[in-house]
Amino acid sequence: MKIIKVPINYGALEKKEGQEYAPQTIVDNLKNYYLKENGLLPVLEIDEVTINNSDIDSSNQEIEKKAYEQDSPAIFIGGDHSMTYSTFKGLYNRSDNPGLLIFDAHLDCTNNFSPPTHEDFLRVLIEEKIVKPENVIIVGARNFHPNELNFVKKNKVKIFDMREISRSGKEEVCNSFMSVAKNFKKLYVSVDIDVLDPAFAPGTGYTEPGGLTTRELLYFIQRLKSLKNIELMDLVEVNPSKDINNLTVSVASKLIMEMS
Repeated sequence: MKIIKVPINYGALEKKEGQEYAPQTIVDNLKNYYLKENGLLPVLEIDEVTINNSDIDSSNQEIEKKAYEQDSPAIFIGGDHSMTYSTFKGLYNRSDNPGLLIFDAHLDCTNNFSPPTHEDFLRVLIEEKIVKPENVIIVGARNFHPNELNFVKKNKVKIFDMREISRSGKEEVCNSFMSVAKNFKKLYVSVDIDVLDPAFAPGTGYTEPGGLTTRELLYFIQRLKSLKNIELMDLVEVNPSKDINNLTVSVASKLIMEMS
């Protein structure tokens, strides 16, 4: 499995300092894990996108190009969540009608900025018709602006929020979103670390109480690995400068192992 580091921070607005160090920090921490929980040893190839955080347009083009060029499944490590605009666009340009499954505490559909940020990248993807709204699934949302909620409802984006997960249980929710996700010819899976409760992942820009446990997120990821249509994945929004006792970085590395 190819692991591609994307050390960007320009899409994180006022919360950006430190996110550019996450990819290398997470990769360095992989040495603490030997096998996946199923006993298999992942073979990882490390790559990196050359980023200039003061030149957003050229950096976005480089990220998109790298995603477009992948001829086998790969995992991108950010950096902030604006990265997913470019990586998904790269997949879109070589795939027919791909699906997008996002684990996130937020909807990321605020007013359209230019260029896209971690607060609006999904809205931009939808408004630019890069992804069909009916092809989007969001899991774990729990804090959103009324305008965002109106936008996703109007566009019929599928949302499995934390209330639904708490009420129905992780198994039923996972069955529901996998029954949709398996039907896409190609699937992109994006994991924003803030989908986790801050008790498990404090090292991120916007911590939101009431999130998933690490075990719940691992359950979802391990179930998803049974799908044959996953083309690209990403892990974003880890900020080592905000971490406590390396907890978030360790969780992120564990997730990368299970995603690989």
